[in-house]
Amino acid sequence: MILEATTEVEAPPEAVYRFFEEMEEHYERWHPDHVSFRWTEGDGLRRGAEACFEEQIAGKLRRQTVRFVEVTPDRYLEFKPTSRLVALLMPHVSFAIDARADGCVVTQRIKVRTGPIGARLNAREFDAVRTHMREEGENLKRLLERERDGP
Repeated sequence: MILEATTEVEAPPEAVYRFFEEMEEHYERWHPDHVSFRWTEGDGLRRGAEACFEEQIAGKLRRQTVRFVEVTPDRYLEFKPTSRLVALLMPHVSFAIDARADGCVVTQRIKVRTGPIGARLNAREFDAVRTHMREEGENLKRLLERERDGP
């Protein structure tokens, strides 16, 4: 199963990529349920870099350490959990940044390994994740377009 959220942003792909490069600065203002973000290996968007972040989803604090496995500046980011157990259930998360004449389209995807029974048993949590992803997209749009337009 793929959880997906797509957002049109009236800002260039470079601005979206820079937002992710500067995640330590932006993480908490990106979404009110974001708690903390820090680089643990390396200090930026590079293959092999690791980061740890905490966020509230469905009323539960989630802490995750991830490793960036693919980074194409201004176009694509993909990371996977460093925990093998978590990676079995959620192999990767990606952000695709597709240029358009008036900005770009950002698509976030989370691959989840679950069968129909698991999807049904966890439907409430998956719905909360979908809502969180949609809100992240809306907030990214608002933050970058405000930055573009000035205060």
